[in-house]
Amino acid sequence: MVPIIVGLIITLIIIIVVANIIQQHRERLAAETRAAIAKQKAIIDETEEIILSLILLPQNAEVVEILYRRCLNAAKIIKQLKPELKSINERLVELDYQLKLSVELASNQVASEEAFILPDNEQQLIKVLQCIKKLRAILKSEQTKGIIDAPTFMKHDQLLDAMQLKINIESLFKRGMQAFNKEMIGSARQYFQKALQTLIYHPIKNEYIEIKKTEINEKLKEISDMLINTNTKDAENKAKSAEDDLDTLFQPKKKW
Repeated sequence: MVPIIVGLIITLIIIIVVANIIQQHRERLAAETRAAIAKQKAIIDETEEIILSLILLPQNAEVVEILYRRCLNAAKIIKQLKPELKSINERLVELDYQLKLSVELASNQVASEEAFILPDNEQQLIKVLQCIKKLRAILKSEQTKGIIDAPTFMKHDQLLDAMQLKINIESLFKRGMQAFNKEMIGSARQYFQKALQTLIYHPIKNEYIEIKKTEINEKLKEISDMLINTNTKDAENKAKSAEDDLDTLFQPKKKW
């Protein structure tokens, strides 16, 4: 009788332990699923935010296509992870429609940085720069995952890089001109020199870079000429002051 009771107790303990292990496993899987779904939702939210921000940039339907495909892929993963989620089917239909629409637009459009006009508002300029940086990171991520090929990535990344360069150069040039107009010649020269060095060492060369290099070199020459003239005048004033001092020293003494 005792061995039977002991056996039943041991069996009960084993059942409890196994049940706890199974429960912990289920909880871990549920937690991993929630984390995975949250990650995909974050991808969708981030990407849709970037799509809305594209209004600040020249139209590029091919990039929009890449972004909607990213959203759709994330939604499909959510569907696999949690098929019973009611709202996911509607999102899949919506994203699939947006993707097809962007594919049609992309087939009839050629992207170019030449249409890029910098906003005058400083806050909007910061938003544009943030949008470009995020978009470049997303494109790199999609290329790393094999979603887009290397030539496609390079094409759009170079366009975005050209826009980013233009923002940096025009910002430096604007600050340089502001300092120049306030006769803060030293600060102006530093801004212009920094802009020029950025252009010189930039790996991609285009018409904008060459035009801007010429414009900045002209301003630096103007500053250099101004400094030479200022130094010459200072030297002349010092020489005249010294001459006046000598005249005063050697002039005839007045008799009292």
